[in-house]
Amino acid sequence: MAPRRPNFNKTLRALIRDIAARMPEFSHVKASRILVVAGEARRASRGTVKPLCFRGGRAADRAGRRKPVVRIRGRRMLYCITLRPLFFRGSTAQARVETVIHELFHMSRRFDGTLHAGRRHAVLGAEFSRKLRPLVRRYLKVCPVELLSELAHTGEVRIFQWLERPGPAYHPGARSRRVRKVYTEEQLYFGIARMVTRKPRASREAGARPKLH
Repeated sequence: MAPRRPNFNKTLRALIRDIAARMPEFSHVKASRILVVAGEARRASRGTVKPLCFRGGRAADRAGRRKPVVRIRGRRMLYCITLRPLFFRGSTAQARVETVIHELFHMSRRFDGTLHAGRRHAVLGAEFSRKLRPLVRRYLKVCPVELLSELAHTGEVRIFQWLERPGPAYHPGARSRRVRKVYTEEQLYFGIARMVTRKPRASREAGARPKLH
C-alpha cells in the first residue's frame, strides 16, 4: 500500500485560523480568503505573499489597470502565499510556523488584498525581525500539539500548485482579450511535495530565525 499523502493545504488553513483566533495582532486575518500554493525556488526565500487586489479591495487602480481575479470555491481570494522548496526541505515545524506568521505579518491590517506599507523589509530593515520574533515565540507557546505534529511531517504531502499562474496587472483593451482574467480551481492541481523535517536543536528554541526572504 502506498504511504498516505496528507492534504497539506488543510493543515495550513487550520494553522492560519488558529493564529488568527489566538493572536489579537492577526484577528483580522481570514484563512478562507488566502490561497496557499507550493512554488519554485527564489534565492533563499522560504515563502512570499502576493496581494491580489489594489487598495480597498479593488480589482482596478486609478490608471485603469486590472488584476486577475482568483476565485476558489466561488470565493474571491485576497492573498496568495507561495511556499518555496526551503520551507519543505530541511526545516523544522517551528520554522514553518515562523514562515507563515512572517507572511501574515506583511498583510494589511485592513485585510483588503494589499500589503501593509509599514511592514516591508525595505522600510523596517533589521527592525522587521525584532517586531516579528516576539509574536512567533508567543504563538509557539500556545500552538496546538497536533498542528505542530502535522507541520513536522516527513514524507510526501499534497499541496496546491499552479497549472497556470496568474499574470501581473493588465490594461483592458483589445490586447487583453487573450489574458485570462479569472483563475479558479481549474488552474490549480494537487502536486506532490516532499517534506524533510529536522529536529530543532536544543539551543534553538521556538522562534528561531531562519532566513525567510
